[in-house]
Amino acid sequence: MKLARALALATLACAALCTAGAAQAGGSSGASRFCDRSQALTASEQDRLLRFAAVLREELAGVDDGLALVSRSGLDLSRFGIRYSHAALAWRSEAGAWSARQLYYACDEHRPRIFDQGLAGFALGTDDPALGYISIVRLPPQAIAQLRPALLDTPRVLHLLAAQYSASAYAFSTRYQNCNQWVMEMLAAGWGDLADGDDLRERAQRWLRDERYAPEPVDVDSRFLMLVSHFVPLLHLDDHPDDDRWAMKLKISLPSTVEAFVHQRFPGSERVELCHDERQIVIHRGWTPIAAGCKPGDGDRVISLRD
Repeated sequence: MKLARALALATLACAALCTAGAAQAGGSSGASRFCDRSQALTASEQDRLLRFAAVLREELAGVDDGLALVSRSGLDLSRFGIRYSHAALAWRSEAGAWSARQLYYACDEHRPRIFDQGLAGFALGTDDPALGYISIVRLPPQAIAQLRPALLDTPRVLHLLAAQYSASAYAFSTRYQNCNQWVMEMLAAGWGDLADGDDLRERAQRWLRDERYAPEPVDVDSRFLMLVSHFVPLLHLDDHPDDDRWAMKLKISLPSTVEAFVHQRFPGSERVELCHDERQIVIHRGWTPIAAGCKPGDGDRVISLRD
């Protein structure tokens, strides 16, 4: 039951860009309740999140080759042991502007799309303006040199986009896709030097298998999830192998599994975690997670939000 609720919430988290995406595509206000998540921010909340985005921009400024993996907490899933729900690839244009390239679900079109979002919008896409987390993984030059051409190759980017979205998409099926699975397949296209083609997703997943990408199975503690998939929009299980469904262990790409694969393939990658509450921003460096509740530890940098 807990995971069922977690994945239902993750559905919303991965679809958190729907409002921005619909605006980008000129969509109407006819989105479903799963997409209509926008909330008015107070002046102090907006100021806090914009200052948080400025710290994110400052940290990315040190990425010489202009590409990094970023993840956002989105909805609060801490009660389920999930901190990050949404991953993207941040890239810097020749003009020096940073954007987060990511999959979002276009609610009015009823299909996933690729969207470049500014860093302020990425930081603002959280359900709780009082507490938020962002993870940055800085890749070594070799990794960026292989990945950047693929990320900026529009035909390859679009051929990696599935026609149907599912928050619980199986990592090795092309039937559906979630926001984090698109990132994984984008990494495969770049690091595997995979040529464009209609079968690019199949080849990307084959490369990921060959490179031992194995997302830690999510243990489902109730068969109620099998029923939930019939009632929660954007949540499907029919792409998962029968054995996994009977064992209630689902292999789903999450930001944590993306980061684990990157760290395994490129041990020299560096991780920076940012968080904010109503009083401060904390900057934590290293692969150990920052303390829950945005509590600074030894060596962490703290920026007051009460200045």
